Amino acid sequence: MNVEQERSRSLWMEVPAPRLGALHGDAHTDVLVIGAGIAGLSTAYELACEGRQVTVVDRGRFARGQSARTTAHLCAESDDFNTELIAKRGRAGARQYYESQSAAIDRIEAICAEEGIDCDFARVDAFLVANSPGDRQKLTREVEAAREAGLTGAELLEPGALPWLSEAAIRFPNQARFHPTKYMAGLIEALRRRGARLCDETPMVDLANRDGHLRAHTQSGAVITARQMVVATNTPFHLKSPIHTKEAPYRTYALAAAVPKGSAPDVLMWDTQRPAYHYVRLQPGAKEDLLIVGGEDHHTGEFDDGAERIRRLETWARARWPQMGPVLYAWSGQVYEPYDHVPYIGVSPHFHGAVYLVCGDSGEGMTTGVAASLILRDMMMGRHSDWAEVYDPSRASARGLGGYIKEQVPMMKGMAEHLMPAVLNSVELIPPGEGAVVAVKNQKVAAYRDMDGALHVRSAVCTHMGCVVHWNGFEGCWDCPCHGSQFSVEGQVLNGPAVQALGDAREARHELELEGTLKREQGERPAGTPPPP
Repeated sequence: MNVEQERSRSLWMEVPAPRLGALHGDAHTDVLVIGAGIAGLSTAYELACEGRQVTVVDRGRFARGQSARTTAHLCAESDDFNTELIAKRGRAGARQYYESQSAAIDRIEAICAEEGIDCDFARVDAFLVANSPGDRQKLTREVEAAREAGLTGAELLEPGALPWLSEAAIRFPNQARFHPTKYMAGLIEALRRRGARLCDETPMVDLANRDGHLRAHTQSGAVITARQMVVATNTPFHLKSPIHTKEAPYRTYALAAAVPKGSAPDVLMWDTQRPAYHYVRLQPGAKEDLLIVGGEDHHTGEFDDGAERIRRLETWARARWPQMGPVLYAWSGQVYEPYDHVPYIGVSPHFHGAVYLVCGDSGEGMTTGVAASLILRDMMMGRHSDWAEVYDPSRASARGLGGYIKEQVPMMKGMAEHLMPAVLNSVELIPPGEGAVVAVKNQKVAAYRDMDGALHVRSAVCTHMGCVVHWNGFEGCWDCPCHGSQFSVEGQVLNGPAVQALGDAREARHELELEGTLKREQGERPAGTPPPP
């Protein structure tokens, strides 16, 4: 079970996911890769090509986690602004970042050719577009910073330089777009041909390094031993610190709508608006194209207004592409923002070189996942990587301190909610199909009422580090605002770092059952139940 069970579906999910089978019994492997999204599959592929014996496991189906909830831009440029990246990581760090991201795009193109993967890969230009005429000066600074960091092809364009360009923009040539689940399906087949062991529906709950022997423990009780391990699970499940204090979870939204073929430019595009910027790309079709528009990001658990955010995206898009047809897909996903804008790739803290991780994609998971595969391949094969330093998970930077402090605020608020009133004081206020945190005898419970009126009650305390979860009505699940764990209405883990289900809230459930019995005896109709005929 993973985020595939959430309510929304992206257009990428139309590609069937393979049924691979769960792991049964203990196993031994040379390399264990945990997580079967773009980062895990790419890393497994690179190591299999090196002749390593590789096992890949995932808590759900392969290629159905956050990698299927992307907009799939392939761009070496950081969407956090070049000036900010240089300020926090220096010119040398920014150059390493851009070189690795560019190499990732080249590697995807090469693998498509080598493995015969038909995933609609195409080279396209990318554009950072001014949100208003007043942002032109910002673009001037950005293009100068891009060139300082090695993006020598960056070019400032004036309004009208292209038929569709109404504001100033920076063009970054030779970027790319592709269909992510088609690409990942190709990687899965390539791994099968190379003899990799692939196990879906195999949640992991713990890693241990005892006397130099690595052990990964599954939810079913099986143990996998390995010489080396890679944790590629969007955010690490095996650590409670320090990585989780250096990145913050954000919800992001996207839609796809048909436009007449050739009526919108086949480019990557994003604007300078902050904090809720917009990003756009095209997915060409046989008879019509799909315009993909994303944005409206917010910190996980901060708001429960996903449907309204999709409406705002649609309004924004229709003002620019009035030929756009009805919205065919609308979905959300989760990204992790590192405090200094650079992901964490390399040796996992506390595991002394045997366990590696990739996390903190900063909203650029497609290129970051593939860049990680190149960096980790070299590190795990005992070779030097020119890009490893900038991504080092153990790094500390005083220049990123402001971002670090900013991202701790939601976590502190989430912890403090233990001492604050719950959202509601009665489950009777919850309509069908919705959920809320409710106070029941001084206990906070996560209560969901299904469409038949039945209540589903769990503890509202996240099992990762004890924050109080929030209801996500757009996806129909519980989100932890501290570190991004997600749980189904039955309390099962959909997305880490949590590995244990929400508590059963037995006393609260008993209290609610008594309350419901009393109401029935008094002739009252509990909320969500139909009137008698």
